Amino acid sequence: MIVDENSNPFELGCATEIFGLRRPEIGRDLYEFALCSPDPRTLMRDGFFTLTGVADLSAADTADTLIVPNRPDIEVPRRPAVLDAVRRAHARGARLIGFCSGAFTLAEAGVLDGRRATAHWQWADSFRARFPSVHLAPDVLFVDDGDILTAAGSAAALDLGLHVVRRDYGAEIANAVSRRLVFAAHRDGGQRQFVERPMPDVPDESLAPVLAWAQQRLEAPLTVADLASHAAVSPATLHRRFQAQLGTTPLAWLTGERLALACRLIERGEGRFETVARRSGLGTAANLRTLMRRETGITPSAYKRRFGPGAS
Repeated sequence: MIVDENSNPFELGCATEIFGLRRPEIGRDLYEFALCSPDPRTLMRDGFFTLTGVADLSAADTADTLIVPNRPDIEVPRRPAVLDAVRRAHARGARLIGFCSGAFTLAEAGVLDGRRATAHWQWADSFRARFPSVHLAPDVLFVDDGDILTAAGSAAALDLGLHVVRRDYGAEIANAVSRRLVFAAHRDGGQRQFVERPMPDVPDESLAPVLAWAQQRLEAPLTVADLASHAAVSPATLHRRFQAQLGTTPLAWLTGERLALACRLIERGEGRFETVARRSGLGTAANLRTLMRRETGITPSAYKRRFGPGAS
């Protein structure tokens, strides 16, 4: 991870928590994580503290994944040395990650031209004006465009970080990391960045009870109508609550939960895909294949080889 002058400490903390900590609860470390900077002393955002004792930028030249600097002064040009390090990493095939305003660093380096990306919603207009060749998705949590991944503001860095762990090691390991973080194991990247929630003047209408109920019954042929019935509301009211509280639809949430369960079943050794589809509520192996290819980019067979028992 490159840290530059005025970098945000929050995203630095997110990256350290997800990629840098030892994992005794898993029994092995997942990544070799290091910080680097163009200066021996780096003044963090608003002068909160000074970072010292990290590697110089040459460390970025050997990274398989490079997290670029993110800083709130988006109109200030990034240093040429930082942009050159990003370009070199991209040229040799390294994976690039930008949290929050890190998308500006990637775009300024020229590696986002013609690519999809996201950034904090409050800077969407500025980003579009400066980088019209980038396809900005301004209202999602993160964008996975293969070798370049970008996250929206602040806490979306945790969502993208867990997505990377899930992509590298599977859902079971990502769930273990999220439990230690005490954070949601999976929020789909397509969810809205923010949800308008005025202070309620009515009793709590949290979705937590119906979500917990559904998660215990994913194998059953649940429908949106079933969820609404359990919540004692109409399907239309349930849909509004899902959009307000989760930024997604009941059907999309239910499908995501079922797919996550299917991934866990494969990781635990269930090799019969018809059984995986039935136990996760996805119905058929054909439906499982379609959804897995759409959401993970690989087939169930490829997922099994990569994350199943005995995978390296």
